[in-house]
Amino acid sequence: MIDVNKVRELAQQWLADKEYFLVDATVDEDNRVVVEIDHKDGVWIDDCCDLSRFLDEALDRDVEDFELEVGSAGIGQPFKVLQQFTNAIGAKVEFLPREGKKGTGIMQAADEQGFTVRVVERQSVEGKKRPVKREVDRRFEHNQVAWVRLAIEFK
Repeated sequence: MIDVNKVRELAQQWLADKEYFLVDATVDEDNRVVVEIDHKDGVWIDDCCDLSRFLDEALDRDVEDFELEVGSAGIGQPFKVLQQFTNAIGAKVEFLPREGKKGTGIMQAADEQGFTVRVVERQSVEGKKRPVKREVDRRFEHNQVAWVRLAIEFK
């Protein structure tokens, strides 16, 4: 079986002088190699083809046969790496806390420990009959959420 660490190293080598970043690389028991890349402005198919050719030449089919798939991290898919969180700063995201219900908000900040999202919450105000909507920054540790992804809006 092809070593996934070798695939990651090769992908990182190709990505080194580019603004793309590696999201994930996997190799299953049937030697199906899947590499996902991303870029803050989206991924071009030509670059996926170039990376695919690079990997195909670097991995030896005479030693082990394999199936290779190179693509972008899919739209609407949960974030997997910190760079996806930081690229989403200023964008609307959806998130699912492990305890609680799904929410949406604007990504404010992200780091290795977690992220901050500005959400609209209803808060009771003394002297008012109805709750008032207020923007509040909520901080989540990465292990506190099941997933975070860009919110897809149709206009």
